[in-house]
Amino acid sequence: MKESPSLENLDQEFWNSKYENNSTGWDLGMVSPPIKEYIDQLENKDLKILIPGAGNAYEAKYLIENGFTDVTVIDIAPRLIQNLKEEFKGNSAIQLIHGDFFEHKGKYDLIIEQTFFCAIHPTLRPKYVEKMKSLLSKNGKLCGLLFNRAFVGGPPFEGNKKEYMELMHGHLKTSTMEGCYNSHPARKGTELWINIGKL
Repeated sequence: MKESPSLENLDQEFWNSKYENNSTGWDLGMVSPPIKEYIDQLENKDLKILIPGAGNAYEAKYLIENGFTDVTVIDIAPRLIQNLKEEFKGNSAIQLIHGDFFEHKGKYDLIIEQTFFCAIHPTLRPKYVEKMKSLLSKNGKLCGLLFNRAFVGGPPFEGNKKEYMELMHGHLKTSTMEGCYNSHPARKGTELWINIGKL
């Protein structure tokens, strides 16, 4: 049985090696369909947007291609950020940060969740909620996808709607947390769409 790495082992070196060795089985190779559909209905191209733990940043690329002007990506893997910096060299619409999400500061109108929550150690989930609360602007939204399924070991780490609702309760306002009707075929029936704001 696959064992979960400890909290201490989920560090920069762990994630960097995943990208250097192309050991990224969670990577869809494209913008996630539910997030694409959500982006397509956004009218304000000047929203201040954050994508934490963005991986290969397909969602960020899609935002830039569609005229969004203020996108920030933060990831702990230096190799990944270096690759993105080369790809987006000279593009002022995107900021690429190699760093720890939990140490990041700022205020955002939209934070996009796409396989970041399931990548952090479960013991950090309450800290995730508090950090999201601090990063969202007054009317900001945390939108995207959470897995609603079990995994053997991790990452990705398992979770379900009941657990997430209890986690958010009293800290963030959950407007939507429902099964996705438009998931990628590889994730059909295993994703929840979330739309979460400040209390």
